[in-house]
Amino acid sequence: MELLPSLTEIDAAANELSGLLPCTPQYRWPLLCDALGTEVWLKHENHTSVGAFKVRGGLVYFADLARREKPAGVISATRGNHGQSVGLAARQHDIKATVVVPRGNSIEKNATMRALGVSLVEHGSDFQEAREFAESLSTTHSLHMVESFHPLLVRGVASYATEFFRAVQGMDVVYVPIGLGSGICGMIAARNALNENTSIVGVVSSHARAYARSLAAGTPLDSPTSTILGDGMACRTPHPEALDVLRGNVDRIVEVSDDELAAAMRTIYECTHNVSEGAGAAAIAAALQERRRVRGKRVGAVLSGGNVDRELFSSVLDGRFRFPAHGDSATIARSNERA
Repeated sequence: MELLPSLTEIDAAANELSGLLPCTPQYRWPLLCDALGTEVWLKHENHTSVGAFKVRGGLVYFADLARREKPAGVISATRGNHGQSVGLAARQHDIKATVVVPRGNSIEKNATMRALGVSLVEHGSDFQEAREFAESLSTTHSLHMVESFHPLLVRGVASYATEFFRAVQGMDVVYVPIGLGSGICGMIAARNALNENTSIVGVVSSHARAYARSLAAGTPLDSPTSTILGDGMACRTPHPEALDVLRGNVDRIVEVSDDELAAAMRTIYECTHNVSEGAGAAAIAAALQERRRVRGKRVGAVLSGGNVDRELFSSVLDGRFRFPAHGDSATIARSNERA
């Protein structure tokens, strides 16, 4: 199976999703344009049924899985949004789902996964350790392993990008956060399939630099993660296939700090009254960092998810959050656990 889907395959995935998931909107918010000093369009993947873009890939993956084998159980690893996607899609097909999360993971993302019927296991200090443990459990208990990066996931999430390009003509540049890579690979697939001239800029956390370091070195390199707000980008080990796609298809990589993510989350809330998680605000954080570079351009930015714990978001909005986190609130204490 080719990693990057054709336009026919993306449109077929979008058609499969149409009865389950309405197209998400993209808006040109006046205050956000003022903040960037240029025309900016925000793609609202925080408006899906699980509050993040990942659900598109999960629904397409499980539809294919059910047609082929329909296993008794599946297992996966996540920091939250992929796990919610797995939970929702597995429930739709009456498949039992187990999800492994690292210790200290988002309380509210964990609660949502449990509400979707997922059996939640906490293991490891980061996503990579959780993933490795999930793989061992898949072998021990004969469970189908749902990876966080797969061609069918890319095919599904690419539908958000075709929606974006077709709705907003002539974008000069689009900023996309990078976790394990399905979201940005979906954007690349759509851009290439539609023959758009838009530059694609990948955004990573400056506290989780695996993709930035690997692309600069030309080979996969592990990098430690310490991001608190950017948990959706907390990748220690890059995916080789995703790296191959990014090489030659992205214009550049921008690194944003947790403090920049916090500022972007506040900006998004003030300008649009939308809640964004840290990774979801990464595209706007990068565009704000490059506001002089994009002046006079038509800019696209992906708000990839809005799933942030209430107390952590409160600390961001009132300015208490700093990296490294400090303070005496329950939010900061829990944030320090995740670091």
